[in-house]
Amino acid sequence: MPPKPRPRTYDPAKTRKALFAQFATVREAVRGLDEAQLARATDLEPWSVRELAAHIGMAMNAVVRALEAEEPRKAELTLDRYPSTSAPYAGAIAETVQTLAEQHPDLDAWYGEIGDRIGELLAAAPAGRLIQMRTGAMTLEDFLVTRLVELVVHTDDFNRATGLGLPIDRQALAACTRMLADTLAAKAPGASTEVRIPPYAVVQCIEGPRHTRGTPPNVVETDPLTWVRLATGRTSWADAVDAAAVSASGERADLSGLLPLMG
Repeated sequence: MPPKPRPRTYDPAKTRKALFAQFATVREAVRGLDEAQLARATDLEPWSVRELAAHIGMAMNAVVRALEAEEPRKAELTLDRYPSTSAPYAGAIAETVQTLAEQHPDLDAWYGEIGDRIGELLAAAPAGRLIQMRTGAMTLEDFLVTRLVELVVHTDDFNRATGLGLPIDRQALAACTRMLADTLAAKAPGASTEVRIPPYAVVQCIEGPRHTRGTPPNVVETDPLTWVRLATGRTSWADAVDAAAVSASGERADLSGLLPLMG
């Protein structure tokens, strides 16, 4: 069994800055949409743009709920395990999103309330604060990284549905890329294949012959946004390879059986 890599750490100040920056970008875009634009379909059937925006609000409001709740005694969930925990709750999440979209016709005002409350709670949160999720307990700082992942993934969903081309904060994209790369390494531990996602991440995975010098025998390389789409099921391995968005060399360089990592 290959040794387990040390958990990656993230700079809390950079994480929080990126979180507020990306949420502000989405809020500004949502503020400018009319009812016809909000009613457009998205790739996340059967969600409309309004429901997608409600989901983003729900993901951010989870920070509020977590910090207002009682602190658990110990952390149980690590970042590399987080993506595999959400699938059983997909149905409940979809129902909640529809309800929230109906309850908050003024999405801009709701986003403002969420952002203000998060700011208050984070300012008061002590170092090392733990939070309880329905999937397990984790550190607050790790949880905020998962919120960056939600924002990056759904900003991309939002862009494809609206054509607005919203920018994605560089730090947010870096954290999202690294977390999903580490998830792959944890799902398929090994050192026979190197996955490169410049400029943010390089991980080794998949059991097999271990290289000791030079170029590894199996190499996968792609850009950060393509990697995020692959890891979350927004695009297929075959389509990404056909579009030359992924280069893969070596007999263990086909990741199709390991993807997506989260939905």
